[in-house]
Amino acid sequence: MIWFRLVFFSVASVMLVYLLRHYVFTAIVLIYGRYSKSALRRSKWEPSVSVVIPAHNEEAVIGRLLERVVEFTYPKMKLQVVVVDDGSIDETGEIIDDFASKYPFVKAIHRRSATGKAAALNDALNYVTGEIVDFFDADYIPEYDFVEKSNEAFCDPEVGIVQTNVRVYNENKLVSKVVSLERLGGFRVNQLARDILGLVPQFGGTAGGVRRSLLQSVGGFDESVLAEDTDLTFRIRFAGFKVRYLLGLGSFEEAVDGWRGYWRQRSRWSRGHMQCAFKHVGPLMKNRNLTLREKLDGFLLLNIYFVPVLVGLGWLLAALSLIFGYGLWAGRAALIVTLIYLFAGNVAPLSEIIVGAILESRFRLCFYVPVLLIAFVLNVFICTKSLFDLLVSKFCGKKLKWGKTVHKGE
Repeated sequence: MIWFRLVFFSVASVMLVYLLRHYVFTAIVLIYGRYSKSALRRSKWEPSVSVVIPAHNEEAVIGRLLERVVEFTYPKMKLQVVVVDDGSIDETGEIIDDFASKYPFVKAIHRRSATGKAAALNDALNYVTGEIVDFFDADYIPEYDFVEKSNEAFCDPEVGIVQTNVRVYNENKLVSKVVSLERLGGFRVNQLARDILGLVPQFGGTAGGVRRSLLQSVGGFDESVLAEDTDLTFRIRFAGFKVRYLLGLGSFEEAVDGWRGYWRQRSRWSRGHMQCAFKHVGPLMKNRNLTLREKLDGFLLLNIYFVPVLVGLGWLLAALSLIFGYGLWAGRAALIVTLIYLFAGNVAPLSEIIVGAILESRFRLCFYVPVLLIAFVLNVFICTKSLFDLLVSKFCGKKLKWGKTVHKGE
């Protein structure tokens, strides 16, 4: 059937583009990774810096992060820490108040109800005074000299936002090991490659910073979008400022350690990212501050969470071809279609993950690479449901809820 062939070749072409993208990024890091722009050079520039930490029911981890932040090596007279107790019903508020009473540069803000991370961040922006604003989620453990190192990128007046490296510290469960592998592929290879190529690295909403004046000029965080970090990335780039990624600086995070938590977290990410795709694809193509290759890669980045949906569509096409004998290459159609979606949809990202693990000498972690196939299959269902939920929300006027990741403080 003509329609079947058209759908098949269209979807297969999109998948092959992403396949090529993964391999190009992997090759770039292997060739140029050691000589990337991520290398930092110290300067004497010491702007005022505000550290913003949103926290909703984070009693298990917030104290540990604050202990690290108050021990930052940055001059305390130029450091402000703003912690938002976002409607917590546990001991989070008391822990924050205790630090605020001991350290004059720590300010505690209490919100009566939790309406999402973006809303909490916007409330914090009413109190920040620093030229640079750094953000951390409550489960993070940044390096002691995080502030001065990240400031190096801001020495370039064209840089508006900076993202740093992220590693997992609780590799004690099967799922957290999977997340660690995903982080190695995403931060050690994918983000670095985009920085080397002069594309648009993605701000992850934590372990990064932005110029306060620029953040205010673009209107702060969009509270209607679940992925407020991705949304801010593109709005700042649209404004003509660069986004940088620093490999040589970073933080440790607590990863989810169960498949239920994995589903919940990835559902929020995929819904928010899809919202950003619907919001920004049009303006992306029209924006005059971006080069053609930035637009092409930005388009692929915005639509990355639709890829698992296409993988699922590929499975459906393979089944239809096998059951009803739809054209293409007779009896071999199902096998060929399945192989295309297996390699383009699943195995291609493995190139980044495996190379990232090798470059970090995480050889033992490579034994868990086969488990990633479970995550890839799971993401097909996660992203397909997210797209369905988003369409229902869009046409029925139902607001999507922000789902918090539970942290255990292990």
